Amino acid sequence: MKGKHPKKKSDYSSDQVRAKKHLGQHFLKDNSIAEKISDSITLNGYSKVLEIGPGTGILTRYLLAKPGIQLMAAEIDNESVEYLILNKEKFKGLHLIQGDFLQMDWKEWGNEPLAIVGNFPYNISSQILFKAFEHRDQVPEITGMFQKEVAQRVASGPGNKDYGIISVLLQAFYNAEYLFTVDEHVFNPPPKVKSGVLRLTRNQVKQLDCDEKSFIQVVKMGFNQRRKMLSNALKPLLPQPLPQWPELSKRAEQLSVADFIELSKKIIQHSNLSKTKLS
Repeated sequence: MKGKHPKKKSDYSSDQVRAKKHLGQHFLKDNSIAEKISDSITLNGYSKVLEIGPGTGILTRYLLAKPGIQLMAAEIDNESVEYLILNKEKFKGLHLIQGDFLQMDWKEWGNEPLAIVGNFPYNISSQILFKAFEHRDQVPEITGMFQKEVAQRVASGPGNKDYGIISVLLQAFYNAEYLFTVDEHVFNPPPKVKSGVLRLTRNQVKQLDCDEKSFIQVVKMGFNQRRKMLSNALKPLLPQPLPQWPELSKRAEQLSVADFIELSKKIIQHSNLSKTKLS
């Protein structure tokens, strides 16, 4: 532990842990919200849980009280780490690792199913989701606090203006539920936006019914020009003359995950869609 100003246990309170703007920290101070988030994790088919950014441990305490849980936490902030260590009696059973979750070797967490939970820093919340997405066969559940518009975007379905790239890619492998909205005043310092709690539960899809890299390319290209019909947005990928596929007469936001898979299969079969890694 590398805290610059060690303090005695008796004079170190959570109020002395300063929220750092560069880390995107907004500490939750409402115990009822913390309990509600803790109650939202299912422990269905797993017992290992990783909390990202425990801060002063308001959510951590409720998680540790859940029977059978094996709780780990990743925290980058020196002051938060120091606080959690000096108050270790409050956090018995917590395995704390100091460092940047996004830079950590996934082997740190072992090979068992591992759910992810947290009041995620808004500036890296999408990166956290995609890191979990990379290891989706090991991550059965993700539950956490996000900026409201991000949570809504992930959970949105076709025909909704919030529906986009992240919605399709995550919903290809997870069932997404927007659970509840959280107001600004329950944080210190209060963020400028409302927050939303989201739960993602792994579905039964082990492998897409098409080449995954091609699927990702089709989804990204389709939404990058979301106002255009897909016949125009995907023109570089399409065979000529232009086929009369029903998906091409729609915009990206009108297609479901299954529609995107079907369209990707057609494009792969009838064109030279690149299957190389996307840049």
